[in-house]
Amino acid sequence: MALTKAKKNEKVKQLATELESSTSAIIGTFKGLTASKDFELRKIIRAAGGNYHVVKNKLAAKSAEGTKVEAALQGLKGVSSVAYTSGDPVALAKALSTWVKDNAEFTFKLGIVDGKLIDIAQIDSLAKLPGKEELFSKLLFLIQSPAQRLATVINATGRNLAVVVNMAAEQGKFGAPAAAPVVEAAPVAEAPAAEAPAVDESPVAEVAAAHVEESAAGEQPSGAAEPENGTASQAGEAASSESAEG
Repeated sequence: MALTKAKKNEKVKQLATELESSTSAIIGTFKGLTASKDFELRKIIRAAGGNYHVVKNKLAAKSAEGTKVEAALQGLKGVSSVAYTSGDPVALAKALSTWVKDNAEFTFKLGIVDGKLIDIAQIDSLAKLPGKEELFSKLLFLIQSPAQRLATVINATGRNLAVVVNMAAEQGKFGAPAAAPVVEAAPVAEAPAAEAPAVDESPVAEVAAAHVEESAAGEQPSGAAEPENGTASQAGEAASSESAEG
């Protein structure tokens, strides 16, 4: 059943609204595609962040006017379908290329990325590139890697410095006097008991000792000098006489 002009205009307007923000598109064709496989294809494309439509060539060309994918939708022939996205073109190319490997009913015609037309070989090359998420992860790793290394070096330097400072402080190298070593007091030697003076056993000492004994007994020390006058002798003799007479 042929579409009325109103229906065509409605479809053109709807597709034009969706294509307006699209930056990439892949145009394909199919033959003998079943409804279940068509549903599966649409699901895969949505998962990759894209949209999919089977379009009439003239309606597609009109809908794409003034958009970034206009060049890819001009002059189409035969049955055409368009998968388009405003997101990652690599993710869309990967999803379609993987599905096409197991479904020969669908083939590519051409593609467009940011206004530049690409052929079938380039679509395959696009599908082999890393996606935006993967690129962002690698870029983030490259950005963070030097910072992580720097942080590791700084932390290691701080730890090493702290160790050196502690060691220097313990050794008193910052001006503080080092703790004096504790010296145990030597035991005080006891003074030897006073010994009795040694007895002089020489002959002179013996004579002196004898004189001391004689003096203590009231005897004249031997060898003492005689008195110069005889007074003492006479007194003694007198005393002896008196005793005898009485």
